Amino acid sequence: MAKPINKRILLVCKETYSYPLYYLAKIWSKENTVAAFFGNAMESSLKECFLNDTTYYRYKKTDFIRVYDLNEASKKYTDNYKTERPDYQYLMDIEKKYTHYKGLNLQILTSQYFTRHYHFRNYMSMCTYDQQMLWIEYSYREIEKIVEDFKPDYLVDCDNEELSRSILSEICFLKKIPYLNIDHARYENYRLITFKNGYGIDNYIEKRYREIFDSDSDLLEEIDYIQQFRMRNKIMAKQYDGTITAQYEGDSYYTILKELYIKFNYFVRDQDRRGGGKDLKKKNPILYTNTKEYMKYYARVYIRRRLLLKRNKYFEFPVKGEKYVYMPLHLIPESTTFVKAPFYINELTLIEAVSKALPIGWYLYVKEHQSMLGERGYDFYKRIKKIPNVRLVQPNYYKDPKPWIQNAVGIVTITGTTAYEAALMGKPSLVFGDVNFNMIDGITRVYSFEEIPKLIKGFHQLDNKRSCAAYIKAVKELGEPIEFLKLLDDGFSIARGQIALTGEYEREIEKLRKLYERYME
Repeated sequence: MAKPINKRILLVCKETYSYPLYYLAKIWSKENTVAAFFGNAMESSLKECFLNDTTYYRYKKTDFIRVYDLNEASKKYTDNYKTERPDYQYLMDIEKKYTHYKGLNLQILTSQYFTRHYHFRNYMSMCTYDQQMLWIEYSYREIEKIVEDFKPDYLVDCDNEELSRSILSEICFLKKIPYLNIDHARYENYRLITFKNGYGIDNYIEKRYREIFDSDSDLLEEIDYIQQFRMRNKIMAKQYDGTITAQYEGDSYYTILKELYIKFNYFVRDQDRRGGGKDLKKKNPILYTNTKEYMKYYARVYIRRRLLLKRNKYFEFPVKGEKYVYMPLHLIPESTTFVKAPFYINELTLIEAVSKALPIGWYLYVKEHQSMLGERGYDFYKRIKKIPNVRLVQPNYYKDPKPWIQNAVGIVTITGTTAYEAALMGKPSLVFGDVNFNMIDGITRVYSFEEIPKLIKGFHQLDNKRSCAAYIKAVKELGEPIEFLKLLDDGFSIARGQIALTGEYEREIEKLRKLYERYME
């Protein structure tokens, strides 16, 4: 592992993901030139407020980080998005030059601001195709200038969501600039480095997995882990304790009112008044979300979530002894779908396709994601319930994913962790995007709906311990165990002065630094 010296390192920042990178910038800037790029228009365009005072403006106030943003492009877009047509010749040139991973119509999907037609967050505005393409044009022009101006040797990132990241990954590929991003291995807290912005499996990971699998290694430690995993009563990762993902009871009305009051302060008093967002949101509701609609939306979400976690007419209990394929839904929009599986983000279409592919007498058990409870309209559930061989099951019937997986014949998920958990339990899965754990025997990548009937007929209990063990060993060799959510959550509290910078936090930062530097040539 070579320590970077006299290198130019560009940090790619957005909101909470900027916290760990701030401490890495302090370390690296001693012997390198460090800059930060903030690619989210809302975060950098508003005046200093709660949204950005510990992220964008914190970076701006340092003397060891140069800060880039898209403010010029955002202002130009705000002035012109209603009247100006994009330069399609420029966009065609860009598509020839910068679409190694994805074409422009796929790149735009990585931004929830421009994909309102695919998700339920109606506080974001619909837009026309010209308005989509105009933002791509402005973003490419600005980001090309930034890369040319700073001339980075490396890009370092912690997340893969947002159009600006997709653009950077394309530019970096062509210019042969390593773009180091974090990918989540799903084995305990291990993190890996991806050079593809999370879109596809990196060759070095697949190569090492295959070497281990084909070797004479006994993998005793890893196989013992798998056996212990199968014996656990609960398999949900500990990092989700206390989060909405592990919430199985509805909030009280007092808690709901408290949350709405916090949001009111955050958006109305802080963003709109202190941050000057009120006028921006009126001028450009595409890049700057509507506060009034946001408040109305989340009031509905909290009430619906409370109702849906009780007995209701939409969700039903599983039927004992019934043969079923288990399909847990995703948080929409999210990078696990919009970035990793952009052709399969319409979950209703996917449910319909799988239901047609089931053998006679089998059911498809569809379970809502805990974080999505209340976000989708009831019409979504009504349409699912019309399909005769589909059961929309009560999300909190069990308080852990294990029973759903254990009692299923197999699993269908877009790119969810459930496929990895199922593999460790010897259950087969179908997935629709490229994720690292696809390498494990029994997890099958689907490329066409027409493949599904044959693949489901082939579902059987797996003898795949060696394959699981080889994946785990590869992850342990190539990755690093990092409490990533702690880096984000505690980073926020430290930046706000709510807690002190601890040795424990610094040790996690050191592990993150070592992981990045291991892959800096």
